[in-house]
Amino acid sequence: MSQVSLPPPLHPELPLTALAPMQDVTNHWFMKVIAHYGSPDYFFTEYFRVNDTSRLNRNILAAITQNDTGRPIFAQMIGESIPDLVRTAIELCNYNIAGIDLNMGCPAPRIYRKNVGGGLLLSPEKVDRILGELRQAVNDRPMTVKMRVGFENTDTFYEILDLINRHSIDLLSLHGRTVKDMYHGPVKYDLIASAVKRVHCPVLANGDIHSATKALEVLSQTGAAGVMVGRWAVGNPWIFNQIRQALRGEPITPVPFFEVRNYIDRLWQTPTAASMPMRSRLGYLKMFLNYIALTVDETGDFLRLMRQTQTEVELLNLCDRVFLTDLTKNLALAPSLSL
Repeated sequence: MSQVSLPPPLHPELPLTALAPMQDVTNHWFMKVIAHYGSPDYFFTEYFRVNDTSRLNRNILAAITQNDTGRPIFAQMIGESIPDLVRTAIELCNYNIAGIDLNMGCPAPRIYRKNVGGGLLLSPEKVDRILGELRQAVNDRPMTVKMRVGFENTDTFYEILDLINRHSIDLLSLHGRTVKDMYHGPVKYDLIASAVKRVHCPVLANGDIHSATKALEVLSQTGAAGVMVGRWAVGNPWIFNQIRQALRGEPITPVPFFEVRNYIDRLWQTPTAASMPMRSRLGYLKMFLNYIALTVDETGDFLRLMRQTQTEVELLNLCDRVFLTDLTKNLALAPSLSL
């Protein structure tokens, strides 16, 4: 099997950018919101859970069937049953997807305990069989993998990178932490640099890319073909445009706080918001505000007050106080990492 061409990026002369797949976050509406502020080259869906009784999740499928971002979307799967992964991949190829992505990095214990997501890194033989069968089934579309540098340690790292080569994977998104690290501790960018040298496909560096400046540092340190940004793009949807500005050596356009307040409204106005119970709506918005808090407030006051609010009115009034009181304030270009 030879490699398949990836969809053309927005700016072929610049490194690639991608929005990381995040469960419950990167749905159709959120991709649309990100596209409004400046799309990455590639989007990835939340993962489709795959097992012997699984069917394609309609909500996740909507990100593909209603894709109006103007950018390609890869369909991500999580599972370990080879016949069912093959069945699901073939089914997904009936839709307008950029390719199939296999999740080998999810660090949630309830996931890896089922030997899926990050749990697969414990079993290179299983990875070998899965990638072999999937590559066979998905031979005319890109086949991509998102993984971490290991489960508890990096014992299987190079063996799995060699499998990425053996099965002609077209793109590797690599988070520079182990599964057990979750989102804590330093990202091992040196291991991403080793992967870049070892695999034949483009590598997207992932993990703590919190600003455009950081993206440039990571690209230079790893030699990666691009960056994948997750949590920090939720807090700052302008980040992909800022990365492009930084790569071109242009000054980064500041984002006024009142624009952040508009972004919160946009997140709020999901097509289903009106039919959701108030507690669910509040929980949904707080999920995003957890990330936004990291980029706006080093003291943690906003985060604390936001989590204490009980009603929509309270929450939105707090947002008004924080984001609309001082119209000269801008979003920090290098957010605090202490929270």
